[in-house]
Amino acid sequence: MPRKKEPPRPKKPAMDAWFENEGTTQEEEITDTLEKNYLPYAMSVIISRALPEIDGFKPSHRKLLYTMYKMGLLNGPRTKSANVVGQTMHLNPHGDQAIYETMVRLTRANECLLHPYVDSKGNFGKYYSRDMAFAAARYTEVKLAPICEALFSEIDKETVDFVPNYDNTMTEPTLLPATFPSVLVNANMGIAVSMASNICPFNLEELCKTCIKLMDDPKHDILSTLKGPDFPGGGILLYDEEEMRKVVETGRGSLKLRAKWNYDKAARCIEITEIPYTTTLEQIKDKITELAKNGKLREVTYARDEIDVNGFRLAIDVKRDIDPEKLMQKLFRMTPLQDTFGCNFNILIGNMPRVMGVREILEEWLSFRMECVKRRVFFDLNKMKDRLHLLLGLKKILLDIDKAIAIIRATPEEVQVVANLMDGFSIDEIQAEYVAEIKLRHLNREYILNKLADVDKLTEEISDMEDILAKPGRIRTIIKEELKAAAKKYGQPRRTLIMDAVDEEPYVPEDDTPDHPVHIFLSKEGYFKKITPQSLRMSGEQKVKDGDSLILQLDVTNKTELLFFTDKAQVYKARASQFEDSKASLLGDFIPVKLEFEENEHLVAMLPAGDYTGSLLFVFENGKIARVPLSAYTTKTNRKRLTNAFSDRSPLVKLFHIAEDVPLLLRSSGNRAILVQTGQIPEKSTRTSQGVQVMTLKAKQTVTSAELPTGERLAQVETFAAPNIPAAGKLAKDLEDAGQISLI
Repeated sequence: MPRKKEPPRPKKPAMDAWFENEGTTQEEEITDTLEKNYLPYAMSVIISRALPEIDGFKPSHRKLLYTMYKMGLLNGPRTKSANVVGQTMHLNPHGDQAIYETMVRLTRANECLLHPYVDSKGNFGKYYSRDMAFAAARYTEVKLAPICEALFSEIDKETVDFVPNYDNTMTEPTLLPATFPSVLVNANMGIAVSMASNICPFNLEELCKTCIKLMDDPKHDILSTLKGPDFPGGGILLYDEEEMRKVVETGRGSLKLRAKWNYDKAARCIEITEIPYTTTLEQIKDKITELAKNGKLREVTYARDEIDVNGFRLAIDVKRDIDPEKLMQKLFRMTPLQDTFGCNFNILIGNMPRVMGVREILEEWLSFRMECVKRRVFFDLNKMKDRLHLLLGLKKILLDIDKAIAIIRATPEEVQVVANLMDGFSIDEIQAEYVAEIKLRHLNREYILNKLADVDKLTEEISDMEDILAKPGRIRTIIKEELKAAAKKYGQPRRTLIMDAVDEEPYVPEDDTPDHPVHIFLSKEGYFKKITPQSLRMSGEQKVKDGDSLILQLDVTNKTELLFFTDKAQVYKARASQFEDSKASLLGDFIPVKLEFEENEHLVAMLPAGDYTGSLLFVFENGKIARVPLSAYTTKTNRKRLTNAFSDRSPLVKLFHIAEDVPLLLRSSGNRAILVQTGQIPEKSTRTSQGVQVMTLKAKQTVTSAELPTGERLAQVETFAAPNIPAAGKLAKDLEDAGQISLI
């Protein structure tokens, strides 16, 4: 039997074509990529995550609080935090730990907020401690704090918009209709993409009073009623009216905060009871410990944490006979016991970030609040109109109740009762349904009279509500009354004290470095020794490396500032106290290592700065001399290195420090010498000055040495004196060198 022919199989795609398309890329402008990928992410962070809105909440805060409200935690008992975290994930689909950390910050126990929104039980850590961690969610319990009544009292009256959650299974509010300006009541910080927000808290009572004044007078001076921020941790605000007014008007500025303290004389202990909101206990302790170890805080012996159930307490033990006031001024300048709060009032208004001052924020909040009140009144008005509509239908029935009963009894089927009542009394279906549901027990005289009285009452209330909607002034009056009620119910005394920031003189740190005579030695190779007179008297010969020799010995004090000049035209500053006391039997400190010279940088000269008087003479190989005042090397800050210390156009031969005009002898490689008076060399204020030509040189000749001759040496070289400069000098075949040792 012949075999049937199989149908042709479809051809497989050519492998070559597949390999050609594999791994191919398409070129695209980077701006297009950023627009499609990065910008949506940035906008999501700005709008939906990091920045608060006019109700004072970020989305994560709002979702958490609304979940707790729907769980009945406003008036009910506390529940485990884990239950709240789990329910919140229906609105906020993030990790449970992120949600729980958001809750922790809102709790009363954490003490982060001036008016906490969550009443808590258990360990929630402390905002002022880096190391005090909060307990797990399964151990702690929470419910909404009483102040949340002001957040949710109107939320079921369509005062704000609702939107679907991420999976469209429920809705959530876009804002919370707070009856007080919550946006400025609690601190709020957020970091978005290319922008941030940092809002300081204000006293609720002062804020409500300011809002009322602004409604009466838009030009009201805010600082007359709003004294300044009020932080939950208390402390002291150093009040600067100019800076505070800048914050009020622009929303940006820097506020100085200081810790509150007292001194226990018997225990020789400074007690810190309140610290700036911007720092932590550990930061303060670490800084004090660091300063004490470095010898910059010799008055302090120990700092310890004494936090207990009574609250915050940091104890600082001090030495005997210490002035606590002076010590605290020092601590304020050197530690976070005085810190700054950088204000940046960046808030989302209509999904657009805006940096606004306090005045503008309150105006925006009042506008938002007026809209909430309008929507609430409109909601209540519609409910009353619906109620009145039902009562008007009932009124027609009650005027002839016997007829209504007869219609119902004569109706053979239940479904026809409503229709027959509509026809018999000329009422609509809603009214007829309401009448048909009335119980037989209510068909008495008392019930009828009460319902008829309700008609008149509702009519008056509807008229009043319509008048409210028509008159913005009445809405503002309602807001004022709500603000007064909130201030009375939730207001609390100011925690942060305000102290005028006096105009202080620039702070000059007290130098507590021990000052005593010392001898310093410098070797040709750059080894430095500091030896006390007592040690020097008991010492023998100074030890140096093989091939090295001492080139300089000076008697100075331990506080003397020394200048170290290098061959890279740089000068390094160091006090003698920075070097450890040495002995003659030791080599000493190697200057390039001690002062952290650059690679291949060598020492060329060292001199004591003293009080920075006199002049420096820089003698260069090209015959030029630069005279620069020593005061040119003073600095306002404690800089360790100065670049461009002198001109590097020609190699340096010698460096002198002179207090007055003296003779100066120069010798050249052409065996010539010249004697000049330093007064002939003009002083230049610029450190990098190339100087003036003092000795003229032939091609390939250089200045080889320089000295300041005195006594017999001066008499020996007087014949080389030059009345004017520049000069070539005279031949000096028989003139001997002075034998002075140079670093060069």
